[in-house]
Amino acid sequence: MTRGWLASARGVFALYMVALLLVVLLPADDARHVTGFVSVIADVLSTVGIPHQPTEVAVEFLSNIVLFMPWGFFLRLLTRPGFPSWAVVLSGAVLSTAIELLQLVIPGRVTALSDVIANTLGTVAGVLVLKAFLAITSRLSARGAG
Repeated sequence: MTRGWLASARGVFALYMVALLLVVLLPADDARHVTGFVSVIADVLSTVGIPHQPTEVAVEFLSNIVLFMPWGFFLRLLTRPGFPSWAVVLSGAVLSTAIELLQLVIPGRVTALSDVIANTLGTVAGVLVLKAFLAITSRLSARGAG
């Protein structure tokens, strides 16, 4: 990878970190402006007969997975090649746990073990997406060189 590409990846990761902190550390009323899509999606799905409450729980869980995919993707990308993937996944779990503990003192925020589980799964997914991305780009490069 070129230096320019890595610098761009660092910049995107920094923007992601700012967005992540805003989403998870704002008081509940302010965060609802960002995360209100969960109820909107559940409302839309309920119009086709899917029960609102279970849908809202599922969308919330899936959004927590998606929220941490960039953590796994970019952290694994930006660490040295010998850095173990399990350490990246562990860092996602630790970060998520720290966020949940911080949310205990933020007005209106609710903490949940399911968030830590979903965030950790998101970190795993991000690492796996990077692995697939690198394998595909490697094959394409080899095909172009041959």
